[in-house]
Amino acid sequence: MKLHRLELTGFGPFRQTQVVDFDAFDDDGLFLISGRTGAGKSSILDGVSFALYGTVPRYEGGEKRLRSDHSFLTDPTEVRLEFTVGQTRWRVTRAPEYDRPAKRGGGMTTETARAELEELVDGSWVGRAAKPRTVGEVLGDVLGVNAQQFQQVILLAQNKFSRFLLAPGEERQSLLRTLFGTKRFQQYRDDLEQRRRDAQRELSAVDARARTLLGEAERLIDEGGLAGGGIAGDEGGADGEERPVDLADRRAAADHSLQRAEYRVEQAATAQDRADAAHAAAAAAHAELVHRAQRGRDRAAARARLTELQEREPLIAADRARLERARAAATLRTPLETAERAERAHADAVAAAASAAAAWRDAGGDPGGDVRATLDALTGELARWEAALAHEADLGRAAAAVRDLERERSAVGELLTAIDQQLALIPDERAAIDEQLAAADHAASRVADVRATLAGAVDVRDAAREAATLATEVAAAESAYADAVAVAGAAGARVGELLRQRLAGYAGELAAGLVAGEPCAVCGSNEHPRPAHRAGDPVTDDDLAEAERARDVAAAAEKQAAGVAHEARQRHAAVRERSGGIAPDAAAAAVAAAEAQLRAAEEAAAAAAALRDRRAELDELTAAAETERAALAERALRAGEQHAAVAADVARLEAMVAEARGGYDSVAARLAATTVQRDAARALVDADAALAERTRSRDAARADLQALLAASPFTSADDAVTALLEESALATLDATIAAHRAALTAAKQRLLDLELDTAGDDVDEAQLAASATALADADAGRSAAIAAHRDAVGTAARLRGLLAQTDAAYADVAEAAEAAAIVTRLADTVAGRAPNTMKMDLETFVLAAELEEIVAAANIRLAEMSSGRYTLHHSDARAARGRASGLGIDVLDAHTGRLRPPQSLSGGETFLASLALALGLGEVVTARAGGIRLDTLFVDEGFGSLDPETLELAMRTLDELRAGGRTVGVISHVEAMKEQVPAQVLVEARPEGPSVIRQDAAVRR
Repeated sequence: MKLHRLELTGFGPFRQTQVVDFDAFDDDGLFLISGRTGAGKSSILDGVSFALYGTVPRYEGGEKRLRSDHSFLTDPTEVRLEFTVGQTRWRVTRAPEYDRPAKRGGGMTTETARAELEELVDGSWVGRAAKPRTVGEVLGDVLGVNAQQFQQVILLAQNKFSRFLLAPGEERQSLLRTLFGTKRFQQYRDDLEQRRRDAQRELSAVDARARTLLGEAERLIDEGGLAGGGIAGDEGGADGEERPVDLADRRAAADHSLQRAEYRVEQAATAQDRADAAHAAAAAAHAELVHRAQRGRDRAAARARLTELQEREPLIAADRARLERARAAATLRTPLETAERAERAHADAVAAAASAAAAWRDAGGDPGGDVRATLDALTGELARWEAALAHEADLGRAAAAVRDLERERSAVGELLTAIDQQLALIPDERAAIDEQLAAADHAASRVADVRATLAGAVDVRDAAREAATLATEVAAAESAYADAVAVAGAAGARVGELLRQRLAGYAGELAAGLVAGEPCAVCGSNEHPRPAHRAGDPVTDDDLAEAERARDVAAAAEKQAAGVAHEARQRHAAVRERSGGIAPDAAAAAVAAAEAQLRAAEEAAAAAAALRDRRAELDELTAAAETERAALAERALRAGEQHAAVAADVARLEAMVAEARGGYDSVAARLAATTVQRDAARALVDADAALAERTRSRDAARADLQALLAASPFTSADDAVTALLEESALATLDATIAAHRAALTAAKQRLLDLELDTAGDDVDEAQLAASATALADADAGRSAAIAAHRDAVGTAARLRGLLAQTDAAYADVAEAAEAAAIVTRLADTVAGRAPNTMKMDLETFVLAAELEEIVAAANIRLAEMSSGRYTLHHSDARAARGRASGLGIDVLDAHTGRLRPPQSLSGGETFLASLALALGLGEVVTARAGGIRLDTLFVDEGFGSLDPETLELAMRTLDELRAGGRTVGVISHVEAMKEQVPAQVLVEARPEGPSVIRQDAAVRR
């Protein structure tokens, strides 16, 4: 980080803007800020800290103290700092809250704190944040250190210079963590701790599951009467027999019970085989009787079907004759349709000829004359009248042009009169505009002041609204946290309940897999007369996994909800403090009032601009009106000349049109009447020709149809039309006939087959009933045997499965216990717990290594400045009461050869040790890849506590820093330093009160 330029306005002892150009000291590397006591030397560092963090080293709070007491009530207060971090140059501007005179109504008002952050991009400043809060957030990411850490490594302020040397381990750890970016090691520790907790939870879960499974197996043994010694006779254990307590004995007893269950399965299988054989014999005998009885019923049904088909034979014969006539008529379909179309066309032609003759008579034609000759004569006359029609149209346009020219001459005269009247009014209108413009300019002069008032009011209103919104969010977050706690508890209980249901439902799961007609996986039977029913909904592995996932998700949601609620409370407190506790309605009212004032001022400014535009427009209109008047006068002269020429053309055309009209009102009327007569003649000629052609076509179609009818079985055309059928009707009729023929043949063949097989058809109902009863008794015995075998197999399978799951679960317990032990030992070591004898966690161990390098770098400086007497030593001694260990610093006194705490050093010795430690810290941080580069260092006072010889050594050490490209600023009033440091900034207190900064004259003294 490197500082470039600082501007202070109305800040501390400075009333007017003072500038410090840090870039001017790049060549020197070391500069002195000097001045009399109380002149304001430390206020330069206050300005740097305030610009970056909004706070100053010397004040614990109260930004109002930052405003210069020398400032007038209307003077501004502002600090602006330009600096570079990495390759990016930034400019931050801040102003504290202070009181100033109200712009309206008298009295005082509060100017709210403001901040602005800009980035230099391609030579131009681009805004990145515009409110104190957002500026602080962005700068926190850019700088990488907070205000307290900044004062320990960069800005070594009064009374805080030795803070890093004397700080306790926790404070020193926080600073080193930020500077060296070691939070990842803390995250490693937290991740391992979480893995340890997860391993312990997993171990507890698998152990509980193993114990539960063994308990379920023992419950099943008790319910099935499988407890006891051997398996001979299959007697259950004696009532009240005690179960072994030892886990291995309990497991061995369960194996004996499994052997007894498997013996029961073998006995039940033997009984089921005997029942299956008896059932098969009864079923075969009953099936034979049923088959013989069915053959007799089928023969009677075949005789009835043949009789029914033979009775329908006359109807089928009639359909067959109808089908033959329809097929014969189908060959005459096209000639019939052709003749019908020819008759309709001839009738239409006759009607058209009669209509054309009537139209010719109506048009004045001679029905007995030569129509074609009349048509030729009328066509010639139409050609002559069309030429005359064009002259008539020209006459109308010429007359209209005469009228238009007369109206134009009149309109031009009126326009000339109007323009003269408007030109006479312009001087008075321009004077009125000038008067209104003066009043609008006066009202618009307040826009800047009103905008500043509005900006402050908007900031307060936004903060008040945000505080109200966040209050709702806090309540919602607290409610969500409470709900998450309840959900997490319910999810844990759900896992235990599902495990108990799962262990009780294995028999139902076997029955659920049975399919009708397919063999049972246990007994092999294809029939399943009485499958077992589930006690309830089955619990699958997926159900258990889903419940466990829901439990873990609920636990994570509870933790997240707690963090969200805490963050919401913090954000609400911060926003409420920024709003000053003002209610949103009151803040909105203040904004509305400021907006109304701004609108009035802006409207006045807009009105002034509009009036200026109107005045310019009026001048332009005056010039345009004078130009237009000259053009209108020229236009009136041309219109008079054109009027005389067009009037002569009108007289010539009127004579030509009068001759062409004859006895009609117009040439167009005469042309229209002649056109109607010509069209009627042409229509009559065409209709006569069409009638002759249609007559010839009709006669030919009649002759063709009569010839075909003579060769067909039909007596007339109507007879043939009656016999016609549609294609679909033909297909249906043909299909009906064919289906009857096929059904009749099949019925005869079926009856013949049944008549040939007549043996054993005399089965009565009593025989069938007796056979059915015997079959039902055999099926009942078989079902009972199957059920007994199924129950035995189910019990044995469930017991075998539970014991296998129990063995697998205890194997998982051993594996989980081994893994948990490894993770626990590693997590405890990394977290600083036993077996870690140093009680130092991983992050502290890394920071201790960094501190060793810092101390080594500091000792190079301290050994020289203390003439070899003092050296710093890193201490990894364990701290008391659980404090951070491994980050201690002791001082070795070469005169005594003993270590001593830094607090035992004198003021001058503490200054030298602190300075050496600060320089060593800067060098190590800068050398680290990715660390914060400390290009600028400030030391505020402390040199006055050194004797001349030690002061010389300290100054020599600071002077050596220039070789590394760093710039060091020293604040002191010691006269000896003024002589040793040529580059200086002088802070001078004026007799009238305010201080000024002199740099140009003091850079080279």
